[in-house]
Order: sequence, then C-alpha cells, then structure tokens
Amino acid sequence: MILGLLKEHGKETRVALLPETVKAFTDLKVEVLVEQGAGEKAFASDADYEAVGAKTVSRDEVFAKAEVLLQIQPPAEGDTGRIKDSQVWISAFNPLWDTTLVKTFLDKGITTFSLDLIPRTTRAQAMDILSSMATVSGYMAVLEAAAKLPTFFPMFMTAAGTIRPANVLILGAGVAGLQAIATSRKLGAQVQVFDVRSAVKEEVMSLGGKFVEVEGATEDKAAGGYAVEQTEEYKKKQQDRINEVAAKSNVVICTAQIPGRKAPLLIPKEAVDAMKPGSVIIDLAASTGGNCELTKNDETVEYKGVSIIGQSNYPAQKPVDASRMFGKNVLNFMKLMIGEEGELNLNFEDDIVKGTCITHAKELYNERVKSIIENA
Repeated sequence: MILGLLKEHGKETRVALLPETVKAFTDLKVEVLVEQGAGEKAFASDADYEAVGAKTVSRDEVFAKAEVLLQIQPPAEGDTGRIKDSQVWISAFNPLWDTTLVKTFLDKGITTFSLDLIPRTTRAQAMDILSSMATVSGYMAVLEAAAKLPTFFPMFMTAAGTIRPANVLILGAGVAGLQAIATSRKLGAQVQVFDVRSAVKEEVMSLGGKFVEVEGATEDKAAGGYAVEQTEEYKKKQQDRINEVAAKSNVVICTAQIPGRKAPLLIPKEAVDAMKPGSVIIDLAASTGGNCELTKNDETVEYKGVSIIGQSNYPAQKPVDASRMFGKNVLNFMKLMIGEEGELNLNFEDDIVKGTCITHAKELYNERVKSIIENA
C-alpha cells in the first residue's frame, strides 16, 4: 500500500502523522509519500520524514500515486475533484454535519473514512481522535480563560488581604469538560459543572467539581455516550438553573455538542447580560453554532464587559502533542486495514472499519449518516 500524507490547508498547524508514527507505518511495510512541507508547522522537517523511510514529494505526486490519502481537515477547495474513485480518503470531515461533501464523495464513488465517527466502544478507545483532541481543547480553554480574566484563578492569602478564587462553570462533562475541570482545579478555581447525563456526576465530583443538578433529563444508552435532544419542559428548567449559576461565575466554558445537530443554546443573551463585567466565556462548540447566543466562530466578541471567545480548534495551538496524539489514533485505526505484507485490506467485517466508513462503491455505509441524508 502507498499512503499519501497531505499538507493541511488554512490555519491548521497540525499534521496527521509525525515522523515517529510514519516509522511505525514503514515497519508495517507501508510505503509513505509525504507532501513537501506537510509537517513544518508542527516542527517536523522533510528530512525528519525521509530519515524514517518516507519519500517527500509534490502534492501532485501524492494525488497521482497514493492509494490512501490522509489528512486531518476535509479536502481543500478543488481537491475533491482530484481524488480518484480507486483511492481511499481518510480525514475528519464531520459527515453528520457536512452532508453536501458526503453526497459529492458518494456521486464520485470514492471510498471515504471519517475519523470523527470511529465507534465509541472500548476496543476503539485507542483510535478515538475526538477524545484526544478534546483533551487538548479542554486544557487550552482554561489556560486562555485564566489569561483573559482580570482576576486570579486561585485564592491567595496576602498581606494586602485575601484574594477569592475564581468561579468556573463548565457546560458539558465529556472529555473536554473533564479536562477543563481538572485544569481549573489545578489552577485553584471553584468549579461547577452541568451535563444532562447523570452518569457523569461521579467523574465530575472525583475531579473536584460540583455537579449542577437539573432533574428530568432524557438519556439514551444507544447514543454512545453523547448527549441527546431534551424535552421543552426540561430545557426550561435547565435554562433557569444555568442562568442562575452563570450570573455568579467569572468563567463559563462551553463544550456541549450533539453530533449532526446545531449545538444546544445554553447561554442566551439575557444570561450574558446578568454576568459580571470582566467575565469570560470560552465556547468550544463555536463551529456548530455555539452554546452561547453571542458566539462567533474564530472571533472574540466583547459584550457589556464580557469576553465571548469562539474557538473550535484549540488543538492547532498545540500542534506537536496534538499531532502526536492524532497520529497514534490514526495508526491504531489503520492497523485494522493493513495486511501482513503492507497491502490495503478493507475488512468491512470489522465493526470499527465498517462504522467509520462513510462511502464505498457509491453506497452509504455509516448508518447514522445514511439516516440523516435519507431523511433530509
């Protein structure tokens, strides 16, 4: 098999594979073509890739020769037309949201795998890019909030008096939320956490957070650990409670998302109106509409003294470790499709391979994506 590693586009600084992970692929008898300059923003030179057995070539040559094309982001503008129906495309292209791209892949007969839909099972944990990148996002969100906040995070006992600790509200206790709790507590803040899934209460408390209780949430074991849509009655109770806690918070970190849907609105304008000037909102759900009504993706909005930071790609701010984690996830996933002699083996009998495949032979393979497209 010839694996082609593409250079990312736009503001992305990560690379799907660092040289250390490319070495693992070459050890598996996979030939790796790396686009020239692919790793430069993650501090990996072309020479570093060549030292582990890869060949650095032009972008055109990667598209012309590779059997499998790999990058983190969806295809750049114009790249979709360059992918041949005999090639396999692997990236994280959010197929539950970007159904237009899925239909393009389907029409062209391209085999595609979206790494953000790797099944949430115990066996697939080592391949879970969402968890890896959410760890980075939760950590970075707290650091940016601490830097932006005009007060300290921890309590200080000084000769000039006592400095009270910051109050942090975290919305969503998935991987990003849990990392945000841990980091906030390490910095000395008092932390309250809201999540519709009562099952995460114990994890929140074990990290030193206080769980905000709102009774009556709908939970679905079939949702794979994700939040699900709630009733209108619950949403009203939820909103009143969140507004109450947010008004007393110095920092609100928003992480709540529902796959394939617009992010739930948890911080409406009236909640921001009640917050203290100097407060900070970090919205990790910005790319899917945001949990805060005033969020703008990739922008900082200043509203009545409150800073609302819409940031959905914190991993790009830590490109080395983020790339290292992403690459290990990719390696663990692709091992399921590499034969003993390094050949490509699309084993659709494997539940992880089948669950991550979006399109193949002009058919939709992922049932969740199929349901969204057929019911649109």
